[in-house]
Amino acid sequence: MTITFITGANKGLGRETARRLVGLGHTVLVGARDPEQGAEAAAALGARFVRVDVTDDASVAAAAADVAEREGRIDVLVNNAGIHGPSGDPGRLTGADVLAVFDVNLAGVVRTTTAFLPLLRRSSDPVIVNVSSGMGSLAFTHDPSRAESHALAPLYTASKAALTMLTTQYAKALPDIRVNAADPGYTATDLNGHSGPQTVTEGTDAIVTLATEKPGSGSGRFVDRYGEIAWS
Repeated sequence: MTITFITGANKGLGRETARRLVGLGHTVLVGARDPEQGAEAAAALGARFVRVDVTDDASVAAAAADVAEREGRIDVLVNNAGIHGPSGDPGRLTGADVLAVFDVNLAGVVRTTTAFLPLLRRSSDPVIVNVSSGMGSLAFTHDPSRAESHALAPLYTASKAALTMLTTQYAKALPDIRVNAADPGYTATDLNGHSGPQTVTEGTDAIVTLATEKPGSGSGRFVDRYGEIAWS
């Protein structure tokens, strides 16, 4: 049975990914910072809650130790936890704003991946899915026909561009693990005030696809719900 750990799985894309993967037969571990929300989500979905704060090294290490003791391995790691950060005029940004967003969206992925690598390496087909965004694409954000070009979210976009590039580096460095990035598309979630035209189920299509692919499907890719996309 495939064992999947998802960060930020108490709501939005993470929760819907968990729901869908449980339905596909995965043993899902709902990672969340808030104990009440995480436990509620896990109980509702038929999953197990594991507390994890991706901005805290000790919390991430404790989560990995918990999974090592209980499940002994994971097959899929979905790095989903993320925050939006300030929108609008970048002239008002501070260094603290930058560090807060990147601490979750980029450093959080590094912390979690590092801590869970030993558990992934116990799998016969280890997979990492990083939930990135087309908002980090130069091509998308310069194309007036796309919604990404009309948003002004300097730190979110920068962090997702960095995450996609980080994904390619992990894919090169870890040939024994399939590492890919997912672009959910403009999906109605708390992150955007539920303004996106896609449903949360549509927004998880790429994530679920990458989490359930057959061995040998390829690494270092950027995928949306319609297939592989070029990143530039």
